[in-house]
Amino acid sequence: MRESITLACTECKQRNYETEKEKKHNPDRLEMNKFCKFCKKHTVHKETK
Repeated sequence: MRESITLACTECKQRNYETEKEKKHNPDRLEMNKFCKFCKKHTVHKETK
């Protein structure tokens, strides 16, 4: 079953992206390198509740 998650920037703490993940295959929190429009650069985004 796919679960919708929110990704937040680790530098400015803004919640920028919404995506889905397969909880069965990825039980731990997701980290992705994405562009933050508030910082205006690529930063690490972590999964939030």
